[in-house]
Amino acid sequence: MADTEAPGYGEPGRKHGGWITFPFMMATLLGLSITSFGWLMNLIVFLIEEFNIKSIAAAQISNIVNGCLSMFPFVAAILADSLFGNIPIISASAFISLLGIVLLTLIALLDNLRPQPCETGSNLCHSPSKLHLGVLYSALALVTIGTAGTRVTLSSAGANQYEKRKDQGSFFNWYFLTINIGAIISATAIVYTEDNASWKLGFGLCAAANLISFIIFISGKILYKHDKPMGSPFTTLIRVLVAATLKRKAAVSSKEEDYHHGKEAKTSTAIPSKSFRFLNRAALKTEEDMKQSGNSNYNSWRLSSIQEVEDFKIVLRLLPLCLAIVCVSTPIAIQSSMMVLQALVTDRGLGPHFKVPAGSILVMSIISSCIFIIMNNWLVFPLYQKLAHKPLTPLQKVGIGQVFTILSMVISAVVEAKRLQTVGNEHPMSVLWLFPPLILVGIAEAFHLPANVELFYGEFPESLRNTAASLTSLVMGISYYLGTALINLIQRTTAWLPNDINHGRVDIVYWVLVIGGVLNFGYFLVCSWVYTYKNLKDDNDQKKDTTDVTT
Repeated sequence: MADTEAPGYGEPGRKHGGWITFPFMMATLLGLSITSFGWLMNLIVFLIEEFNIKSIAAAQISNIVNGCLSMFPFVAAILADSLFGNIPIISASAFISLLGIVLLTLIALLDNLRPQPCETGSNLCHSPSKLHLGVLYSALALVTIGTAGTRVTLSSAGANQYEKRKDQGSFFNWYFLTINIGAIISATAIVYTEDNASWKLGFGLCAAANLISFIIFISGKILYKHDKPMGSPFTTLIRVLVAATLKRKAAVSSKEEDYHHGKEAKTSTAIPSKSFRFLNRAALKTEEDMKQSGNSNYNSWRLSSIQEVEDFKIVLRLLPLCLAIVCVSTPIAIQSSMMVLQALVTDRGLGPHFKVPAGSILVMSIISSCIFIIMNNWLVFPLYQKLAHKPLTPLQKVGIGQVFTILSMVISAVVEAKRLQTVGNEHPMSVLWLFPPLILVGIAEAFHLPANVELFYGEFPESLRNTAASLTSLVMGISYYLGTALINLIQRTTAWLPNDINHGRVDIVYWVLVIGGVLNFGYFLVCSWVYTYKNLKDDNDQKKDTTDVTT
C-alpha cells in the first residue's frame, strides 16, 4: 500500500515512514518530555521562592497549568485531524514550547523580571507586580500550549509511520516508556539542579533539550509519512444533533425504507436502535429531505446515516463513565500539589550531604507506575486470565485503579495527621513517610490510565479513534480544574488550608477526598454494571461480558 503524502512534502514516488523514523520520533519525545517535566514538576517551588506567591495560591496556579496541559491536547488533536495534520502541529508546538522555556530562563536570569526576594528572617515579602506576573503568565502560556500540542499528536504521528498493528503496538510501548524516562530525568537531575545550583541553569538545560529535540524532528521531516487531514469527526456528531433537532416533531418510523443508510451500511440493523430514540429522527427521511436531495445528494445537516446516529449513541453511553473517571482523577490532582507543599515542611535530608528536592518526590508515583505497568502486562493480567479463563475488562482495570486511589488518600490522611503531631518538635517528620501514598498512586495509575485509553479507543466509533486517546487527557484536565475549584471552596468555608499548612488540617481534606472517592466508586460500579461493550470480545469470540467490575 502506498503511503499517503501531504502536498509539498517528500519526493514523488518515494516511500516514507517505517522504523527509519523511530530514532527521530523518540529523540524528539525524550527532549520534549525532559523540557516539560523539568519546569512543571518544580513549578510550585519556583512560584513560592522566586515570585513570593503564597503556597496555596502557587498550588492553585500549578493545578490550572496542569489542567491546560491536559485539555489542550484535545484541541490539538482536532486541529491535526481536521486542518493541518500531525507533523505541522508538532513542528509549530515544539517551536512555541521553545519560546516559552527560553522566556522562563530569561525570567530566572534577569532580576528585573522577578520581585525582590523576601528579607532573611522576616515575613515581609514584595508581591510580584503586574509586569512580573504578565511576563510569567506569558511564559507559562507558551510552554503549556507548546507542550500540549505535542502530547497526543506525537503519539499519533509515530503510530502512523507503521502499517502493521504489531509495529504500532511496539511504538506505543516505547512511547510511554520514553515519556516516563524523560519524567524521571527531569524529576531527579533537572529539579535537583534548580534547587541546588540555580533556576537559570535548570531552565537553561530544559531549553537546550527543547532546541535539540526541535532540530532533530525537523531533520527527519523528509522521512515521515504525512497524514492527510480528513475533516473533524466531531462535525458529524454535531450534524446528527442538528438534524434530530430540526426534525424533532417528525414521527419515528419502524420501517427500514424510511431511514437513510448512507453510502456504506455498517450497522447490523436496518433501523436505528431503540435507545435515545430522539436521535433516530436524524436518519429519518422526510418529505422536505426528499425535495432538497434532488437525486441522492442529501443535506448532511438535515439527514444523517444510521451509522452516524449509532456512533453518536455510543458516545452518549460513555459519558456517565467519563464523569466517574473525572471524579477519581480530581483527588489525584489535589494530592499531587498538596504533596509538594507537605514535602516543603518535612525533613528532606537523606544522609549528611543530600536533600530531596520537594518537586522530586512526585517521581515516586512515576517509578511505581512504570514498574506496575510492566508487572501487569507480564504477570498480573496473564495470571488472572489463566485463573479466571477470561481477561480483565477495561472497566475492571479502572475499578481496581479506583480502589488503589482511595487507599492512597487514606494513607495520605494518616501520614499528614502524624506529621502535624511532629510540628514544633526538634526533628520534623521525614519526607520518606510521603512515599507510600505516592507508590499507591502509581499503582492506581498503572491500572486505570492505560485502561481508560483502551476503553475510549476500543469503544468509540472508528471515525473518532484518532481523537479517542486525547479524551483521557481531556478528562484529566477537567479534573485539575475541579480540584482547583474544590480547594477554593475549602479555603473559603474552612480553616483547613491556610498558607502555612502547619497550622491547617490537610488530613481532613484527604478524608473528604476519601469519602468522595467511595461515593464515586459506588457510582462507577452502577455505571459499569449496566454498560454493555460494543467492541470487546474475548479470545474465543464468545458472548460479550456485561458485568464489568467484580468485587
